[in-house]
Amino acid sequence: MPLILVSGHPSSGKTHRSRQLIDFFNRKISESDEPRVKRLKVHHIDDQGLGLSRDVYAAAKPEKDARATFSSTIKRVLTRDAIVVADGMNYIKGFRYQLYCEAKAVETPNCVVHVGTSIDRCREQNDKALKAGIGGYESDIFENLVFRYEEPNGMSRWDAPLFTVPYDDDEPPCEAIWEAMVGSDGKAKVVRPNAATVLKPASEQNYLYELDKTTSDVLAAIKMWQQDHPGEGGADVRVPEAEQSVTLPTTAPSLPQLQRLRRQFIGLNRQHSLGKSRIRDLFVDYLNDAFQS
Repeated sequence: MPLILVSGHPSSGKTHRSRQLIDFFNRKISESDEPRVKRLKVHHIDDQGLGLSRDVYAAAKPEKDARATFSSTIKRVLTRDAIVVADGMNYIKGFRYQLYCEAKAVETPNCVVHVGTSIDRCREQNDKALKAGIGGYESDIFENLVFRYEEPNGMSRWDAPLFTVPYDDDEPPCEAIWEAMVGSDGKAKVVRPNAATVLKPASEQNYLYELDKTTSDVLAAIKMWQQDHPGEGGADVRVPEAEQSVTLPTTAPSLPQLQRLRRQFIGLNRQHSLGKSRIRDLFVDYLNDAFQS
């Protein structure tokens, strides 16, 4: 059952909105006569419940470790009989994409709930929490997180469907979220996984070598094109032996950006068995998704 990612600026009220959703879901489950709905259990995953301090966001290494803990907990409880409310920062689009892939792998829908509280209001609430000693982020951490926040975009498939909750709304659009994720027609919402998200043992001989080499070859084709067309963007780059071309964004991607996307793809597919012949096309598709967001 669904994965619901709650996203917003620090101190925007994400946990408050998450609890409203959880109360609504539990009520719907208790009132339902459908066996598939009665089986559902709601899991609330948040930093506090995982014992993660707000100070982890002060440096890259502890923050990376915290995200790994957060995502691994989600993967452990995400099943067809669970509703997972992931109440965390979720401010990096690449991280949201990773969790989107995890939901696809278990054939369950996902959505993003964006808590749309203004930065000034978040700053005010954060200062109050700090002064009262009941939470909040240190000022430098708060400002850094606000600066780095990548707002969800409903046009990106990993952020869709997107539900935005303004600060002044009494509660989230709970009925609409329930309908989109669980439904009231008696039929389970099932998502068909694609080849890039089905987890299987990496059984092919030299699979990891092929994964590394093939993705490097794709980047080499892009770099060669960029050398011949310095500063140009928005073009289709033909990749040898690939079914599709790589469509570059209007601002040409830098080498560090390309390498980061390559590492993300390898990390997502290290334990998959994609088939050597499909790695190239799937990586091209992954790059095109990333450039379109």
